[in-house]
Amino acid sequence: METTDTKREEQEIEEKKAQEESKIEDVDKILNDILSISSECIQPDELRVKLLLKRKLICYDGFEPSGRMHIAQGLLKSIIVNKLTSNGCTFIFWIADWFAHLNNKMSGDLKKIKKVGSYFIEVWKSCGMNMENVQFLWASEEINKKPNEYWSLVLDISRSFNINRMKRCLKIMGRSEGEENYCSQILYPCMQCADIFFLNVDICQLGIDQRKVNMLAREYCDIKKIKKKPVILSHGMLPGLLEGQEKMSKSDENSAIFMDDSESDVNRKIKKAYCPPNVIENNPIYAYAKSIIFPSYNEFNLVRKEKNGGDKTYYTLQELEHDYVNGFIHPLDLKDNVAMYINKLLQPVRDHFQNNIEAKNLLNEIKKYKVTK
Repeated sequence: METTDTKREEQEIEEKKAQEESKIEDVDKILNDILSISSECIQPDELRVKLLLKRKLICYDGFEPSGRMHIAQGLLKSIIVNKLTSNGCTFIFWIADWFAHLNNKMSGDLKKIKKVGSYFIEVWKSCGMNMENVQFLWASEEINKKPNEYWSLVLDISRSFNINRMKRCLKIMGRSEGEENYCSQILYPCMQCADIFFLNVDICQLGIDQRKVNMLAREYCDIKKIKKKPVILSHGMLPGLLEGQEKMSKSDENSAIFMDDSESDVNRKIKKAYCPPNVIENNPIYAYAKSIIFPSYNEFNLVRKEKNGGDKTYYTLQELEHDYVNGFIHPLDLKDNVAMYINKLLQPVRDHFQNNIEAKNLLNEIKKYKVTK
């Protein structure tokens, strides 16, 4: 007969095994939830290992203060950040003031760049983002706290790659290799790569357009035999309103919906937007329904006249896609409803900038600034 002690030991082993299996199931669930906001992850297996550590993972994205904020930087970013922080991550917004200066944003005027950065923070705080595990860090301030550490990293990265490899990263700045560039713009990717190690980042959560410099960081890990590689969790670009625009352009007001746009502005822009019937590929209006409205509401309530089919609520994206591709939804009806939802999401931001005097004055000043490429 088994002794009581033997039975207890066997029970403890079984309980421990069950706990481990439950832990793995929980991690897999979190992993799938996090991956749902990405268009590409390098590498999912590495992310899973990090999640098994059961510590807060540090995610980051860097933003040049470069003018009024559009909904890709505001609404879409809020959805992504909420998804990550709800799964135990800390999110760092790296307010890249010195980077904007290097990239000649606001004509390189640091005072204006600082104002725009402050405006960015006001928008993020008012657009439905859960702020509990969010940090706003100014690049200039953080670098000046540890200048030796930061600039040693930048110098070492610059010595680890040739000039052609750095030129391939110029797209992260909205520049091309053939374009005339200043020497300062070659420094930019070295600094952006250094940010990742300086901030001890686990997950680089930036747009897919920043992929090359994030890959540079992983290559640097190989060169220096650094075991802790950053996972790259890239989100897709939210297209501009006009035909053929892969992303919104701040220099063309008809290309973007801004976070402080009025209801009439949003309605006007969406009414004029490219929205081919029966086609979802490269269709910005469908993209906004997919990337902003569905994640925000978990449904899409289509309101339309009875003669056009009447109201219908879609609970999956697949249902909405099916009806649009097969001609059961007219482009004008899709536009009207997307505009309604976006206006609803933007209203708290409008209210904040209307009712908070400091925020209101800040926005009025920002609107006077000329956007520079």
